[in-house]
Amino acid sequence: MDLVNVERVKEYAAEDADVTLQLKQVLLPMVERIGLHDLYFEIEEPMIEVLADIEMAGVRIDSAALAEYAVELNRTMAELEAAIRTEAGEPSLNINSTRQLGEVLFAKMRIAEKPKMTKTKQFCTDEEYLQTFAHKHRIVDLILEYRGVKKLLSTYVEALPQLVNRTTGRIHTSFNQAVTATGRLSSTNPNLQNIPVRDEMGRRIRKAFIPSDDDHLLLSADYSQVELRLMAHLSGDESLIAAFEHGRTSTPRRPLASSASRSRR
Repeated sequence: MDLVNVERVKEYAAEDADVTLQLKQVLLPMVERIGLHDLYFEIEEPMIEVLADIEMAGVRIDSAALAEYAVELNRTMAELEAAIRTEAGEPSLNINSTRQLGEVLFAKMRIAEKPKMTKTKQFCTDEEYLQTFAHKHRIVDLILEYRGVKKLLSTYVEALPQLVNRTTGRIHTSFNQAVTATGRLSSTNPNLQNIPVRDEMGRRIRKAFIPSDDDHLLLSADYSQVELRLMAHLSGDESLIAAFEHGRTSTPRRPLASSASRSRR
């Protein structure tokens, strides 16, 4: 905004407030009519201030640790590239070229009798298709591993430090309340709800998120099957409640599926 003419900013701000008021006059009766008054005023609206505080507070990252990790991942990628070229018998193979990769896998090595083709009549080499050959051909496993490392590097390890606010020294994501169909929050710019956690490489990225200072800690907690537990409580479904009470937490969906099946008959 500091690069925009003040008069233009004033005009924009006034128009923004005016249009917001006009929208309220149109949307509020709609909210009342479809029975969402309590949801909005008791849950969604109070959440706005909470999320604003979280967004403004931001989160610190250890940029030095990520820079060190980037060096490791680049080294890993170089090793994987060399291994892929050796398996392919192609010293100059461009691993990032889907055309070259397709020619090697399906024309030269013939890993499939009837290879899948793209709309442009090229050999398909997307991850979903290559997964069908995983653990059957070493070169495919190497390619998938290479792509996974490359994504971690470009999407997180190299990208996150670039998103640190110069003034606060923190990353400030945006939480969206009205995007997902389920009512869950989504996160953008960057998406901090999708930091990898399934393997050690992903967990290394999570470890780069650090407390604001030495007097604070970051705590991580995850409620086991919380949605199903709430459903059991609110519905009073005896079989579902019994599944949790008797420790059958690995199979609570069975009584739920059974109930759903009965309701459709």
